[in-house]
Formats: sequence, structure tokens, C-alpha cells
Amino acid sequence: MLLIYTQKVTPRIVYIFKHLCTHILGIPINFTSKIEEFIAHDGPKLSYGKQALGNEFFIQNVDLLLEQGFSEIEIKVQPWDDTIGFFALAESSDLPFDIFAASFYLLSRYEEYLPHVKDEFGRFPASESIAFQENFLHKPIVDIWAYKFQEILMERFPQLEHKKRAYHNSTIITSENTFIFKNKGFLRSFVGLLSDLVQFNIGKVLDRLQVWIRIKSDPNDTFEDLISIIREDKIETLFMFQLSDFSRHDRNISHNRIPHRAVIKSVADYSKVGLLMGYYAMEDIRILRKEKLRLEDIVHSSVEHAMNHQYNLRLPDQYNNLIELEINNDYSMGYPDKLGFRAGTSTSYLFYDINMEVTTPLKVHPYAFNSNVVAKMTRNKLKEDLRRIILETKEVQGTLRSVFSNHDFSQYADSNSYYSVLNQIHEID
Repeated sequence: MLLIYTQKVTPRIVYIFKHLCTHILGIPINFTSKIEEFIAHDGPKLSYGKQALGNEFFIQNVDLLLEQGFSEIEIKVQPWDDTIGFFALAESSDLPFDIFAASFYLLSRYEEYLPHVKDEFGRFPASESIAFQENFLHKPIVDIWAYKFQEILMERFPQLEHKKRAYHNSTIITSENTFIFKNKGFLRSFVGLLSDLVQFNIGKVLDRLQVWIRIKSDPNDTFEDLISIIREDKIETLFMFQLSDFSRHDRNISHNRIPHRAVIKSVADYSKVGLLMGYYAMEDIRILRKEKLRLEDIVHSSVEHAMNHQYNLRLPDQYNNLIELEINNDYSMGYPDKLGFRAGTSTSYLFYDINMEVTTPLKVHPYAFNSNVVAKMTRNKLKEDLRRIILETKEVQGTLRSVFSNHDFSQYADSNSYYSVLNQIHEID
């Protein structure tokens, strides 16, 4: 057990030390603010403050973990061996950077609380992040810092108990539109047919008619093929289904349609399923509750997983709505248009609410790849960038999560490209 002394044991200090030491490194820890207890301890110990008490392992702190709320912070990124760090410390510190404050800054999404320029969809863009601006978005930097800390700590305390973890990958399949043509209702189907005719899209007209008379499967109904691959190659997968009311923003078919419900039930037999929140559910907890109950009615079990289908995180309100409805796992932490680690980590972590200064029960599962980037990159560039991210994640024995949609694997998408990326991520020959 590692005993940690700090003059004041704040919620932020407890949160971030537990995450880095216990959740990532598997090192059991305890805290004390009593000097006599710390001095009397004859096992591994560490002090976190302005100056060392003796010859213990000492990390000088910056003020971030002692503060409340948020304010503008000047950050200077500097090299550290073969990586980088920020919040530089004096030479008296056994670490050259306050990695605990820096990790808290990234995991809490501190920068997203500060004034920033939003993109056209009202989202926090990657270009506003310190990780993008300083070119470390592709690195699970929090995990890297944790292992550098462990290496230095073990030199001082080689007997210190710790656990190893293993690299693995996981894929999320979203379904905003379970079908393209099937069960859309007479008016929507008729308008769609007219649109195809006006645009002389004869191939789509024929596909639509064949789906209607049931001699062809709907192009978006790729679920059987995906389940077959998942079972054969043992891919860890989570399917996210949207069950919103029809609107300008949400275009899926009704949750009451029997074929729609049948697909969800069938997928749930082989994989975990979760809720892909609709546009209005992201802001209105009453609508979110209604969508959650719909999915629970279909799968006959509680909904534990959710994802924001617009990737428009409004922190902390959106996460607090999930917590209130006892949805314990969120998969929205990533950039839909950039490869990389939005929160600087490949490790799942508990969300810290800066407004309330509490560690919440909501577990955030960050992803590094979203299939939206495929159309924006050359195949060689995408392959090389993915290879780099996979290697970076393996180095820290983390989890590489990727996001695809059912439409990616349809005949109306470049399905070969998406299958190729899926195979690369899961190292399928």
C-alpha cells in the first residue's frame, strides 16, 4: 500500500490519485493529512505538496487540485524524455511535471468549461483542445504519464504491490437509421421514391421497390453480417440503437414497428445493446427517460449504456441526466472528425463534475476512432495513423475503442473501406 500525504485531502486529489494509481496501475493507496502518521509509516509513501517533509518520494504540486470551480490556466507544454508534459515543477520534485493536475485537467475536460469557439453544430472542436494544438491528440498521454510515474516510483519502492493489465479493443456500432427503405410509412416512402425519380437514381428506385415487395433485404440491415463477424472473430461489440420520435433531426422509423424491434431483440441475443440518444433527448431529461424506457421495453432489461449521437457534449448537464436516470456508462467521449483521445486517455474513468466538485458514478468509455474520418482521409494516411494509435494504446495496455454505424457496411457506403478498417483495428487477417 502507498501512503499519500497532502496538507489537505481534497475531492480532486482523491479522484485523480485513485484513477492513476489504483485504476490504471493497480497500486492500493491511502491518504493522510497528519504529518505524524505519515512519518511513522514504514512502508512506501509519497508526499504531494509545496515542499518535502523528509526523504520520502516527493511530488511538488501546482494549485489546480486545491482549487474549486474553474478559471483560465496558462499551459506550457514541454518535452519529457520521449514524451511531453505540462505544469512543470522544480528540481526538488521527483517528477518534473505535476502529472496529477495535468491528468485532472484532461479527464475532467476542464478546457470544455472555459470559453471556446464552437463548431457549426455547437460542439467543442478538436482544434480548440490543447492536445490538438500541441500535437499529442494521438497519444493516450494520461496513461503514458501513469506508467512513467510507476517506473520512477518502483525504483524507490521495488516491493510496492501493483497489477498488470492487458491491451484489448472494442467496437461500437451505432444505428440512427435501422432501415433505409423498409417500414418508413406511405408518405415518407412515396416522397423518397419521387426524389429518386427526379434525380434519375434508377438503381435506388429498383432497390426500394425490391425491398418493398420483400425480394431484397434493406441495405441498412447489415446486422446479420456484423453479428456473424463478431461471433467468428470474437469482437467485443456494443450496438447503440436510436428510438427517438420522428423529427427534423431524428429520422429513424417508429420504435413500435415490429421489424425494428425484432432487429434490436436479435442483436441483443449476441451483443450488448445501448441507447443512442436522440437530438432532443440530449437536452431534455423527460425525453431521454422516454427513450430509455422504450429500449428497456424491447430488450426486457435495464439500459446501462448510452451515447450522444450528435457528439455534442454539454458538460456537466448531459452526464448529470444520465446519472439521474441510472445509466452508468457513456461512450460519447471522442471527436467524430479526428482520430485521437479527447480526454487524453484510453482507460475508462469516472466522470468528475467540476461544478459540484464530486466524483460521479458515471463511467466514461473514451473512443479514439470514429468512422466519420474515413471519407476525409486517404486510405494510406488513415492506415498509418490508425497503426500509430494502435501501437500507442498497446504501449500502455489500454483499450482502443472505435465507432462505426450500420450504414458504413451497406451497399450505399464504401463498405470495403470500413471492413478493412474494422479488420485492422481488430487485427483480423
